[in-house]
Amino acid sequence: MESIKNKVAFITGGSRGIGQEIVRKLSLEGANVAFTYSNSENEANQLASELSDGQVTVIALKADNADEISIRDAIDKAFEIFGSLDILVNNAGVAINALLPDVKIDDFDRMVGVNIRGVFVATQAAAAVMNDGGRIINIGSAAAERTIFPGGAVYAMTKAAVAGLTRGLARDLASRGITVNTVQPGPIETEMNPADSQFADIIRGFVAMGQYGTKSDIAELVAFLANPSSKYITGASINIDGGLVC
Repeated sequence: MESIKNKVAFITGGSRGIGQEIVRKLSLEGANVAFTYSNSENEANQLASELSDGQVTVIALKADNADEISIRDAIDKAFEIFGSLDILVNNAGVAINALLPDVKIDDFDRMVGVNIRGVFVATQAAAAVMNDGGRIINIGSAAAERTIFPGGAVYAMTKAAVAGLTRGLARDLASRGITVNTVQPGPIETEMNPADSQFADIIRGFVAMGQYGTKSDIAELVAFLANPSSKYITGASINIDGGLVC
């Protein structure tokens, strides 16, 4: 596999969870990384400091993925600092579960704003300055294809929209050699979704492999799709779910 050494990556929502693991993986592969955070300032700055080692530079930028100006300014700032952009990972997302009668329109708008509009805005801004042959990777969800609990309809809708957006953008950007793909995680162990929660055994019952995945599993796939070797993969939505959707 070719290298992403000295490439520049921009990752939304990189201060914790899956996003943090992606930041860590791409920087360890030799990429310079800018990532956004919304609330976890101490964690974000600590991560940036930890990973910046003289070989790579990692910077944390405060931005709200639902705020068009905020996310455009963050991408502009990263481009100003690094002078280049090769990889965009749209990781920031929110999930607010509620049964249909209980869905608040503000929560609906927030999920659409972050999970769909924010992905579009970041992609539009990044593509304007991205080098030809770049990589755009959206973090979707296996929920786009299968929801196993009531209350996840709006979240599933937003992630299905990301998969559709990915296919269209792959066509738009193909002439520049920029690939656009979606990674669709299934049950992944994080602080927000621990493998020992009260629902974990039920969830495992839906997974063919009978276990949760890890943040590292997702980061490894993202790193592969970010690599020059993945140049013939575009417009794809790749489930990484242990067989939740099969």
